[in-house]
Amino acid sequence: MLSKSTDPGDGNQLRPPTFGGLLRRLRDDRRISREKLAFAAGVSSSYITHLESGDRDRPTKAVVTSLIAYLDRIGRLADAERRHLFDLAGLTEETFPAVPQLRAEIGADMRNGLRLHEPNAASYLDTRWNILFCNDAYAATFPGLVEDVNVLRWFFGNELSKRVMVDWEREAALTVDWLRGLIGQSGDTAWSAELLEELGGYPEFRTMWAAGRTIYGRDQPMLIRDLGTGEPYSLDAQMFRVDSGNYPGRVQFFLGIRTPCPAQTSTTESFGS
Repeated sequence: MLSKSTDPGDGNQLRPPTFGGLLRRLRDDRRISREKLAFAAGVSSSYITHLESGDRDRPTKAVVTSLIAYLDRIGRLADAERRHLFDLAGLTEETFPAVPQLRAEIGADMRNGLRLHEPNAASYLDTRWNILFCNDAYAATFPGLVEDVNVLRWFFGNELSKRVMVDWEREAALTVDWLRGLIGQSGDTAWSAELLEELGGYPEFRTMWAAGRTIYGRDQPMLIRDLGTGEPYSLDAQMFRVDSGNYPGRVQFFLGIRTPCPAQTSTTESFGS
């Protein structure tokens, strides 16, 4: 049963959700006294009273984690309840889930939906640029990327990327700058150390990283070369965050709309006329 985090209010006055309101309802649902909850979390019962009354609405991550652990032990918390407690406390989960954990979040319906976007390239990837799932068009657009798993590993460690990307240096630098922004958004930069250590083995990456630029998205389409025909085309890339109960903000959806390059369009029109 999901617990509410909003007090009903008085009369027609509705109140927004609060950390204390949700904590009290979760405690009441499990018939736990303030004293027992406080003892388990390593705080005083008066502190729990202050939290529930709203006198303190920004508990530390350690306190919230302890509260959740005890509540969950008495009666399992739903993923949404756990996330809502962190959100209302103004905290984010600092641990970064591994690729298999995130792939488990992509259900069968979501995976099947990728095929509906054919012939456009579509994929799910995490905010470290690891490919979780993709459709056939995506795999064909970026040959070798599925096997390399990570977009930056593909850019700097797979020669196919330089054959596919018409303006490889621009696209590689853009992706590096975007990574810097994503690291900052995560709230805790510790998870990036291992990835940066690996990418630091590529001199071109080190040069682009040293430039120190940061971006959040793109405003121009990619120019892609079809390795089968040798012809370039434009890929209008769009990125969307995918909500997840277990790992909010960690999964993204990529959609690339393929269109002819302007030069190809004008040539075709001239030929037709």
